[in-house]
Amino acid sequence: MRRTPHSSPHLRVMSVLGLLAALLLPLGMTLAPRATAAPAADPVRVMPLGDSITGSPGCWRAVLWNRLVDSGYTNIDFVGTLPPQGCGQAHDGDNEGHGGELVTNVADQNLLPGRLASTRPDIVVMHFGTNDVWSSISPDRILAAYTKLVAQMRASNPDMRILVAQLIPMNPSSCAACAQRVVDFNARIPGWARATGTDRSPVTVVDQWTGFSTATDTYDGVHPDASGDDKIAARWFPPLAAALDAVPPDPGGPGDPGGDPVACTARFRAVSTWQGGYQGEVTVTNTSASAVPGWTATVVPANGARLTQVWNGTLTTAADGTATVTNAAWNGTLAPGASATFGFVASAPATAGTPAATVTCAGRAPAG
Repeated sequence: MRRTPHSSPHLRVMSVLGLLAALLLPLGMTLAPRATAAPAADPVRVMPLGDSITGSPGCWRAVLWNRLVDSGYTNIDFVGTLPPQGCGQAHDGDNEGHGGELVTNVADQNLLPGRLASTRPDIVVMHFGTNDVWSSISPDRILAAYTKLVAQMRASNPDMRILVAQLIPMNPSSCAACAQRVVDFNARIPGWARATGTDRSPVTVVDQWTGFSTATDTYDGVHPDASGDDKIAARWFPPLAAALDAVPPDPGGPGDPGGDPVACTARFRAVSTWQGGYQGEVTVTNTSASAVPGWTATVVPANGARLTQVWNGTLTTAADGTATVTNAAWNGTLAPGASATFGFVASAPATAGTPAATVTCAGRAPAG
């Protein structure tokens, strides 16, 4: 015999509501639908990519993560196929820092595509090549590996934003030539980045070399100690924050303007010099196809100099001397091809020589 199910209390309540609705409709009244919360935006996925300096244990990642969160960047996700490795503070420890790995081997063996497929990053933060330099692999070959990895990143995500470090200094007791090899390799990175970056997928060079001491910031001439971790995180923070601000919305998502992501270039010029300092200026140019409502520039002065005063912008200075300058209220909006210039005064040691600085920038994404 087929059983007739008993009506549950829940069904009886629904029946009463249905009857109430039927009674109200003839009177021109309707029951208001229950409001539903808007879906949360997907977090921006950041892949820390490299060797043991990034992943064994790579505690600069913990320092950087917490600085980002403390600064309001809470909708982020550090990603990688490797798990956290300690560091004594809460953080998102997923990473792609494989101890002992050579970037040339990763390129030759096509190891990166599978890692990208597993993690789907929006931004890659790459400090990679220390083992290659130690192994006396030529800068040309290392940069060719960089180029291949960038192509694989863009195949995974055409809008990939890529931060590439000029390597921290290296001076191990077993490699007397390594210190100069790092200098020689780092000198090649900015030119490679200019040739490789695009408006849609910019490559930003981050100077991790200047101001970093193997004597005080490493425990073995190669790997950072706590002081080194703080310096590395401080250098990554401004360009990564700018990249997080500039990541375009998901294709087809709410507020997607359908245009190209914003991008910009920054150019440094020394205006005048004197004993113990100099005046400089930086010109920020919008190189994207759309207007930007604001911009952020990062200035890393060379040879121990420090920015002490800025006009036409707002200055924030990290402990290691890295300066972040955001636009003033009146010069932030830049049409495609338009520029804004800010000036600054820097103090410098008497032996600093000709003023020099590494400058990068990012345009702020328009509100969706």
